[in-house]
Amino acid sequence: MNALIVYNRDGCHLCEDMLSALYQLQDELNLTIKPIDIDDNPVLRKKYNDDVPVVLFNNEILFCHFIDEKRLRRAIMTLNG
Repeated sequence: MNALIVYNRDGCHLCEDMLSALYQLQDELNLTIKPIDIDDNPVLRKKYNDDVPVVLFNNEILFCHFIDEKRLRRAIMTLNG
């Protein structure tokens, strides 16, 4: 499985759009998606407050605000060889 961490928050329409797009790709790309609400963690809220949604793959930020499907596919192909 290819694990993605998605920093998000309730009431964020960009976050909802991002998660929806990722869930649509979940089976095809063998993704595990772990949404984390930054408002539950003061450190994450301070760090990512203006940037959600933020998608991390292999502990690196892939993209913020909007999905970059090409970059996601490239990162997964690179990791999986």
